[in-house]
Amino acid sequence: MSESSEGPALHEVKMHLHTPAKPGTGVVVSNEKCTAGRRAAGFVRHVTIDVSQTQLAGNFRAGQSFGVLAPGTDARGRPHALRLYSIASPTAGEDGQGKILATTVKRLIDEHNETGKLFLGVASNYLCDLKPGDTVQVTGPNGKRFILPTAPEQHDYVFVATGTGVAPFRGMLADLLADRRAAGSRITLIMGSPYASDLLYDRHFRELASRHSNFSYITAISREKVDDAPKPLYVQDRFSTHREQISPLFESGRALLYVCGIAGMELGIFQTLARVLKPGTLEGYLQADGEALSSIDSWDRRMIHKQIRPTRKVFLEVY
Repeated sequence: MSESSEGPALHEVKMHLHTPAKPGTGVVVSNEKCTAGRRAAGFVRHVTIDVSQTQLAGNFRAGQSFGVLAPGTDARGRPHALRLYSIASPTAGEDGQGKILATTVKRLIDEHNETGKLFLGVASNYLCDLKPGDTVQVTGPNGKRFILPTAPEQHDYVFVATGTGVAPFRGMLADLLADRRAAGSRITLIMGSPYASDLLYDRHFRELASRHSNFSYITAISREKVDDAPKPLYVQDRFSTHREQISPLFESGRALLYVCGIAGMELGIFQTLARVLKPGTLEGYLQADGEALSSIDSWDRRMIHKQIRPTRKVFLEVY
C-alpha cells in the first residue's frame, strides 16, 4: 500500500465490558421521533438511555455500537439474539459526562414473502416502544475502527449516510465541532433518504451548518424531485453535483471517507469516486486493478476487497 493511502492513527477503545451473559441495565430517559416530516415513510425514534449504572458509562466513543437484549424468546424457545445499534452520541454522551447514550432506531415492519403475514422486528419495535423509566439490558461497547482519528486536525472528513446510518455521524460531528484542534478541518455530511420527510436529524444538521463555516450538510433524495438537480439523487450523485467542493478534499490527501448505511451503497460510491477523481488521487482511497478500472459500470459487490480495495482512509459500516 502506498504511503498516501496509509490510514490515520485511531483511538484505543474499550470493548465488550458487558457481554450477553453479563449485560448491564440501562434506564430509558427519552424516546422521540426523529424524522423530518409528519408523514415519513418509516418510523424512526431517537432513544436515550442512562447507562450510569453500567460499565458503558464513560467507556464508549462516538462511532462505536452497543448491544440490546430484547426480553422473551424466539419461535424455538431460545432467548432473542443480541442486536447491535450505533451510538448516536458524542464521546461525552448526551449529558456531557458519558452517562447517557443515544441510538437511532427504525421500526422493522414487513411481510413474509411466502405467507404474506405481518413481520415485526423484535428488537427495533421493542426499543421504539420503550417509555422513560423502562429498563433495558445492554452490552458492549463494540467496534474499534469506525471512529475518529487521534489527530483530527490532520484531516478533512466526508461522511456519507443513508437512513439510520447517520447515527454515528451525529456523535462524530459533535466531537469534531467541539474540538478546537479540528477548527480548520473541512467536514461534509451527505445524507440520503427516499423522501425529504424521511431525513433524520435534519433540523439539527442544518443548525450546525449555519453555526459552523467548516461544516457542510448536503442531502440526496432518491424518490422525489429536488430543487438543485433535474432528477432524484442517490448519495453517490452528490460527488458529481458538488464535485468542485468535494474533490479538492480528496486531492489534498487530507480527506477521510466514512460510509454508513444499507449494504450496497458503498459500491455506487466507489464507482463514482473512480469516475470523478484523478488516478493519482483515487489510489489513496481505492486501489483497483486495470481490468476493473476499464469497466467501472460492471462492478459488483463481490469485487470489493478483491479487485476493488478500499485503503485505510476509507471506513465502512454497512448492514
